[in-house]
Amino acid sequence: MRVPLIDLSAQYHKIRTDVDPAVASVLASGRYVMGPDLTEFEKELGRYLGGLHVVGVSSGTDALLAAAMALDVGLGSGKHFGCTRDVEVVTTAYSFFATPETAVRLGARPVFCDIAEDSFNADIDDMLGRVSKKTVAILPVHMFGLQMDVSKLVATGIPVIEDAAQTLQEGIASQSACATLSFFPTKNLGAAGDGGAVVTRSAELADKLGIMRQHGSRPKYVHHLWGGNFRLDPIQAAILRVKLRHLDAWQAQRRQNAQRYRERLADLPLRLPVDHPRHVYHHFVIRTERRDALREYLAARQIDSEVYYPLPLHLQPCFAQLGYKPGSLPRSEAASKEALALPVHPDLSEEQIDFVAESVRGFYRA
Repeated sequence: MRVPLIDLSAQYHKIRTDVDPAVASVLASGRYVMGPDLTEFEKELGRYLGGLHVVGVSSGTDALLAAAMALDVGLGSGKHFGCTRDVEVVTTAYSFFATPETAVRLGARPVFCDIAEDSFNADIDDMLGRVSKKTVAILPVHMFGLQMDVSKLVATGIPVIEDAAQTLQEGIASQSACATLSFFPTKNLGAAGDGGAVVTRSAELADKLGIMRQHGSRPKYVHHLWGGNFRLDPIQAAILRVKLRHLDAWQAQRRQNAQRYRERLADLPLRLPVDHPRHVYHHFVIRTERRDALREYLAARQIDSEVYYPLPLHLQPCFAQLGYKPGSLPRSEAASKEALALPVHPDLSEEQIDFVAESVRGFYRA
C-alpha cells in the first residue's frame, strides 16, 4: 500500500470545483499583483485568528524577514542603514533554517537555545538565559503544530516574533509583537506555490508592513522606508480563501489521525509527540534511537517518512564561526538523530494509518 507523506493532488481534486473558478476569476480580472482577493483573504484570515491584522507576503521566509525589518532588528528598516551594530537574536537550535537566516541577513548574530525535554519546542528557561543586553529580538518557533507559551519571553520587553509557520491557529500573536506564517504547499493551509503572512494585533505595525512589502513606497515611487518585493500573489490568495473554509475540518482530521496512531503505537519502545488537545499536527513526529533503520524499513513498504531535522542549526557549517560544538545543545542534537515524521495529513484513510502503524510494529518485532 502506497502511503505518501502528503497528498496535494488528492486534496486538490476534492475542492477543485471551488479552486478552479477562483483562479479563473483572478486570471479574467487582469489583476495579477495585489487586488481584491488578497484584501479579502487578509480580512478572512484575520477573523479566523480572532481579530488580528494580516499582511500577506511572498513566503514564510519573507514573513520573518519583513517582520524583523519592521521591528528594527539588525539593520532595521532604515533607522540603522549603513551602521554596524553588535546585536543578537535568540532563537531555537531545532527548526528550519529560515529563522536564524533572518537574523544573519539583517546583520545580527543568532544565539541558539536548546529544546525542551518533553517537546520539540524551545526550552523557555534556556532561551531566557541566553538573552543579553545585545538581544534585539527573540524568535520562538511553534514546532510541528504544538503552540508554546511565549508569555515569559514577552515579559522581557524585547520584541518577540513567533515563527508559526507550522502552527496556524488562534492564540498566535495574542501577546507578542507579531507571528509569521508560511503557506508553502505542504502546510496545513497551503498555497499552490510560495506564500506567507505576518499577523499582529498592532494596526500600526500592519500598516508599516503593508508599505514595506512594496519596496517601502507610499505613495508610489516615494520611499520612506526600505523594504522589498514581499507581495503575496492574488492567485495564491484566491486559492487560500477556498482552503481556509476547510481548515478547521482538516486540522480536526489531523488530530483524529494522530490519535489513531497513539492507540496503535502506545506500547512500543519509542516516544510519541506531546498529547495536547490543541495540537494541529503539521507533522506527527516520533522519536527512536533506531530512526534510520525504521525509515528504511518503512520505505521498503512504500511508506513515506521524513527527517526533521538531520542537523541542528548550531552545528550547520555556515555557523561554524559562532563557536558551537557537538554537545553544546544536547537535546537538540539528540532530536536530530531520533526524530521521524510519519504521514498524518487529512487525506489519509484509516486503512493507510493502520498499515503504517502495523509496519512500525513489524519493525520492532523483526
